[in-house]
Amino acid sequence: MTGRTGRGWEDDGWRPQVWAPSAHAVGLRTGSDEVAMVRRDDGWWAAPHTLPHGTDYAFTVDGSGPLPDPRSAWQPHGVHDPSRVFDPTRHRWADQGWAGRDVRGSVMYELHVGTFTPAGTLDSAIERLPYLADLGVETIELMPLAAFPGVHGWGYDGVALYAVHEPYGGPAAFQRFVDAAHAEGLAVCLDVVYNHLGPSGNYLMRFGPYFTDTHETPWGWAVNLDAPGAEGTRAFLVDNAVRWMRDFHVDALRLDAVHALADDSDRHLLAELADTVSALAAEVGRPLALVAESDLNDPRTVLPTADGGLGMTAQWADDVHHALHAWVTGERHGYYADFGSAATLAHALTRVFVHDGGWSTFRGRTWGAPVPPGTDGHRFVVFAANHDQVGNRAMGDRPASRLPAGRLAASAAAVLTSPFTPMLFMGEEWGARTPFQYFTDHAEPELVEGIRRGRTEEFAGHGWAELYGGPPDVPDPQSLETVHASRLDWTEPDRAEHARLLRWYRTLTGLRRHEPELASGDLDATRAVPAPDDAWVVLHRGDLRVVLHVGEGAAEIPVGGEPAQLLAAWEPVEMRPGAVSLPGPGAAVVRVTSVEAR
Repeated sequence: MTGRTGRGWEDDGWRPQVWAPSAHAVGLRTGSDEVAMVRRDDGWWAAPHTLPHGTDYAFTVDGSGPLPDPRSAWQPHGVHDPSRVFDPTRHRWADQGWAGRDVRGSVMYELHVGTFTPAGTLDSAIERLPYLADLGVETIELMPLAAFPGVHGWGYDGVALYAVHEPYGGPAAFQRFVDAAHAEGLAVCLDVVYNHLGPSGNYLMRFGPYFTDTHETPWGWAVNLDAPGAEGTRAFLVDNAVRWMRDFHVDALRLDAVHALADDSDRHLLAELADTVSALAAEVGRPLALVAESDLNDPRTVLPTADGGLGMTAQWADDVHHALHAWVTGERHGYYADFGSAATLAHALTRVFVHDGGWSTFRGRTWGAPVPPGTDGHRFVVFAANHDQVGNRAMGDRPASRLPAGRLAASAAAVLTSPFTPMLFMGEEWGARTPFQYFTDHAEPELVEGIRRGRTEEFAGHGWAELYGGPPDVPDPQSLETVHASRLDWTEPDRAEHARLLRWYRTLTGLRRHEPELASGDLDATRAVPAPDDAWVVLHRGDLRVVLHVGEGAAEIPVGGEPAQLLAAWEPVEMRPGAVSLPGPGAAVVRVTSVEAR
């Protein structure tokens, strides 16, 4: 992938271009100078000359502005101010030997750049890459990097979708990060948000019909994917995906909340993205992936486009999380109402969706569809925690702050020995006690107050008061204390209780890497046997048995064969005829001499 790529690059620099189909006049402003841009028949406007790398510029539209470039690669002054030309070829890539990685089945690790390290930058995160490789991580999933208002935030209110947030280091730092990750054998998955933009710094409607009122979303007007002018919006999003993979060598994109992409056109945007990325993968000669977050429990999401599906490489499977979390914690509030039994977890570990056409109490309607036989389990990403499931709790508290170590060990084993693609959330592997709380950095008083009020009202019901023993004192999203509290404490892994859990995670990733039965995504060959009293679940993976125990006290658990070899255990176990005895909550992985269930 050599040479400049993307719209407007020429031998002597970059010629500014912008899509503004309804504008009567568009100008290019550099400093105090402004020149008129030339309109083309396709609604694009081009500048009369090129600009070199590092030049600040902005656009005016029918006299209004100056406005940042909708496709700006670099916003060094923030999302409200001029853009800066960024030449992606200035970085000398060292990953020519990187053959890529199929993210399906790989061990993924989600992290937030701003709180992963004390410095909160991409360059400081590079220093932790050897640690992640040693942990057994194979794919790093970065929460959104697209430029957003202020300094601190989760990134889901990004407004400059082509730029890398400057406080993280900007676009050049992201190139360095991906290059360094590949040197460690780690693929990089970038979280992108195509279903909405944040409210502050969103100037897209000044240029063209990027949004439409023909659909409603939780954030108001929908992104325009099927109304007049949709061709420009669709190109804006498809080109964005291609750019991350081509200019930044990203291996995969995680697409946020695709169920909010309202698209009634003949060809859904996701299918267009899938076919475009497939063609790009063939061109660059390495695997490229799209991982969707979808709330619909619809297996069509991962069905190939040739078969009428949306063509996603994989999708998040929240039902597996809900079944596991409710089982190990006992929580039943809100959307956990239909989860919690060992039988429900067994269903999720073998059939992915708990709501697969049946009734959803939380939604008050039937929901989902069953996963067809023969579907590769690696097409579903599962986790015991992620940014949503931790950060969208009232206090941002992690499971480790409430659960005994044995239950954490069982939870980890369920994820890392499952037939799915496992994902860890930063710090989970050592039982981090630091919370991950929701934080923002907006300047507009009305917006700030609305966010504060909304968070408080959100957690006034759905059982949060019962969980916390009273109305929760929701952290102020605008406070720096909320940001600082959410940063990982890298001294924790050196403490005995945390170090022990970290060793357990390394043991499990090692087993997954070396035991073919655990690496398999064959759902049809996977069974799970639940305890009648909900105390345990035994996962059958070929000749291996993964014994998960969360009950109090010792338990003798049948494993459907004669235990022959103990591969791993959280606590010392006894192997007895046809059973394994665990002294308390925890997990064990054993090989049996027969795969026939008793």
